[in-house]
Amino acid sequence: MNKQTLNIGLFGFGCVGYGLYQVLNKTNGVQARIKKVCIKNPQKVRPVSDVDFTITASELIDDPEITIIVELTDDADAAFEIVKAALKQGKGVVTANKKMVSEHFAELLDLQKQYQLPVLYEAAACASIPIIRNLEEYYDNDTLSRIEGIVNGSTNFILSKALNEGLDFGETLSIAQSLGYAESNPSLDVDGFDAAYKLQILCAHAFGLLISASDITRIGIRSIGQEEFRYAREKGFKIKLVAQAFKTSEQSIAAFVIPKFVSAQSPLFGVDDVYNGVITETAFADRQFFSGKGAGAYPTASAVLSDISALSYNYRYEYKKIHNANATELDTDFRLQVYVRVPLELGKIAHSVFDSIDVLQQDKKGICITGLASLQRLQELSGNFQEAAIVLCDGEKTSVTTAEIQTFELSEL
Repeated sequence: MNKQTLNIGLFGFGCVGYGLYQVLNKTNGVQARIKKVCIKNPQKVRPVSDVDFTITASELIDDPEITIIVELTDDADAAFEIVKAALKQGKGVVTANKKMVSEHFAELLDLQKQYQLPVLYEAAACASIPIIRNLEEYYDNDTLSRIEGIVNGSTNFILSKALNEGLDFGETLSIAQSLGYAESNPSLDVDGFDAAYKLQILCAHAFGLLISASDITRIGIRSIGQEEFRYAREKGFKIKLVAQAFKTSEQSIAAFVIPKFVSAQSPLFGVDDVYNGVITETAFADRQFFSGKGAGAYPTASAVLSDISALSYNYRYEYKKIHNANATELDTDFRLQVYVRVPLELGKIAHSVFDSIDVLQQDKKGICITGLASLQRLQELSGNFQEAAIVLCDGEKTSVTTAEIQTFELSEL
C-alpha cells in the first residue's frame, strides 16, 4: 500500500488532544501533522504557541488540504455532527468518543458505506489496548466464544484503592476525582454506563451483534461496601467491574456489566489501578489476554495515533461479522451465581430474586444471600434499590445450571 501524508484537522484540545499533539511531535514513523484545531473557548490559556486555533468548525471541515478529521471532544451529539460533516466533505475520521460511537453505531455504518470513507475508533474502547483491531483482523471468524474484561479505568482505580487501603467508596471516589480519573459527576463510570458503551462496541466487532448499550444489563459499584471488601480479602479475591459477552447458542449472545469477585486464577486479578484488561476465548486458541492503561492522555493518544497511521494506509473496518452475522439476538434468559447484600427491610425482595440459595446470613445490619439468580431479576433489583450490593461470583462458567451450583461460604457480616 502507498502511505499518504495526512493533514489533520483536530476537534478538541483537552487532555487527549494535547497528548496527541505531543505524541505526534515525538513520532517519526507517522507522516501526519496537525494543521488546525477547533476549540470552544478561545480565551483559555494553552501550553502551545505553534498551533492554529479556531472556533469555526467549517475552517477544518471545508479545508481541502485537511485530509483527516480527528474528533476528541466530550460532547457525543456534537461529535456525531462533526463526523457526518467530515465524511460528507470526503475526509476520513478518527474519534475517541465511545458514547458517540455507541449511540450512533448503526448510523456510522451507513455513513461509511454511503461515502466509502472510514471512521476509526480504537481509542473508544480500552485506550491503549488494540482490542478492536484484533477483533476485526485476528478474530475475523466464528470461533470467538467469549470476551470479558475490565474496560473502565476509573472504577478499577476506585475498587483497587478501596480494597488495598481499606477506604470506603466516597473516599476513593474523591481521590479519583482529585487525580482526574473521575469526573465531578461520576455516574458515567461508577454506574457502568461507560463500560456498557464499550461493551456494545466490542459486541459488534466480536460477534457481529448490533444492540444498544441500554439493552446491556448494567450494575454499578456504588453499593459495594466494606462487607464485600472484607469478604474479598478473606477469600483472596479482588472486586472488579467486569464487562463480558459470550455465546449462549449459535444465534444468541449474553452481554452484561456487573461487579465481580475475581480469583487469583483469573488474568484480571493482576489488573489494578487505571489499567484495563481483556480476555478472549476461542474454540481453538483457548484463552488470550490483553492488558494496558485504560485512561490518561498518552495511552489514549497512542490509540488515536495508531488509527491515524492506519488511515495513511487506507485502512478501514470491514465489519465482516456484522455482514455475515449468525448472532441475531441478545440473550437475557439465564442464571448467574451471585452474592447479594441488602438492608433487612429488603430481605424478602432479595430472597425472591433467587431461583436457588446456597448461603443466607442475617444480622442487624442486613441480609446476605449467595445463590443462583436470573439476570433479568438482578437488573430489576439493582434498578429499583440502590442499596443492593450485587457481585458476581468467580468461576470457570459465568452462566450455570442448577446442577452446577457451587457453594460460597460467606464470613459473618
